[in-house]
Amino acid sequence: MKHVMLIADGMADHSLSQLGGKTPLQKAYTPNMDRLAKEGYCGLITTLKEGFPLGSDVAILSLLGYPPDKFYPGRGSLEAASQGIKLKGHEKAFRVNLVTIEDGIMADYSAEHIPSSQSRVLMRYLNEKLGDRNIQFHPGVSYRNLLIIKGKGEIKDNIPFTTPPHDIIGKEVRNYLPRGRGANLLKRLIKLSQEYLPQHPLNIKRMKKGLPPANSIWIWGGGKKPHGESFQKKYGIKAGIISAVDVIKGIGTILDMEVIKVRKATGDIHTNWRGKAKAGIKALRKLDLVIIHIEATDEAAHMGDPHLKVAAIESFDREIVGRIISAHPEARVFVGCDHATSTTLRTHTRDPIPFILWGIGKSNNCPTFSEVSARLTGVHFKSGEELMKLFIMGK
Repeated sequence: MKHVMLIADGMADHSLSQLGGKTPLQKAYTPNMDRLAKEGYCGLITTLKEGFPLGSDVAILSLLGYPPDKFYPGRGSLEAASQGIKLKGHEKAFRVNLVTIEDGIMADYSAEHIPSSQSRVLMRYLNEKLGDRNIQFHPGVSYRNLLIIKGKGEIKDNIPFTTPPHDIIGKEVRNYLPRGRGANLLKRLIKLSQEYLPQHPLNIKRMKKGLPPANSIWIWGGGKKPHGESFQKKYGIKAGIISAVDVIKGIGTILDMEVIKVRKATGDIHTNWRGKAKAGIKALRKLDLVIIHIEATDEAAHMGDPHLKVAAIESFDREIVGRIISAHPEARVFVGCDHATSTTLRTHTRDPIPFILWGIGKSNNCPTFSEVSARLTGVHFKSGEELMKLFIMGK
């Protein structure tokens, strides 16, 4: 039996006045997901619980049946795992965004999705200026980078509280700087980056072209050495994962999944949609489960662009869902998201999210796929363990 999980990050949302009171999922033309909803089993699932960060790292682990209270190591360590960095002892890993701050306000959490080629240059520069044997910056994809701190000071035994930059767009950054034991080091690195980055020739060129400069780093999502039970050991099947996002690839790494690379997979609306679908179809020849993760829906919501989110959902339906079910009509398929992302608030929320299970021999005849229709089924799983039991084991 083949299994596929198709995850459009942050696809669920609230109703929006710009869309006539509909959610982006209701507004989008999604014939493939609507068909699966009618033929399959729909409902809601809660993936983000109180006490844990509102992020895809927590949500995906939860969705896969790994309770965060047992398995969540922190976002930074998952991103480190995706880069092949194995944390040792008291080492801590943090996510580092290249951001644009204007007059003390978080203007752009991604420096307008700075290209990876440019972020690599700036990460090398920061290593020259700020790095030492205990502090190392590592480039990632676009604005998503990494900081490894080797058992330094109070961070040795503690991870400071931090706030994701996409949660504070339009707000004064001084109110959201790291706090708690070990925070002073992180605040110092952020402050120093604001002295060095604006004068870098790359940023000067960006400003001349009318592009926002990557004039600061923002450090968040600290994590420690991860541990996790192998997915194959837990469920008895071999799995692979496809994503452009380091933290998702990191989850695959710590769960001993095959991490499948796709050329020109970017994590935004311009990602290689067809390439991801083709890679998934090919991987199913040798694997029992393939997970395809799409980030574009989440990115559009963080940008506050409902029409872009609708377009991303339609691409997901056409290029991913449609192609996969055409190639593998015999497979069990999960379609949904990891968490909701509010386009109005431009951040993640803890709302229960809609899902479809197709090919499990069970149907509740949901007329279309949306937050509303899923809620009307009365089905609500409180954990990913419930969902995975039905999806993988069919019971």
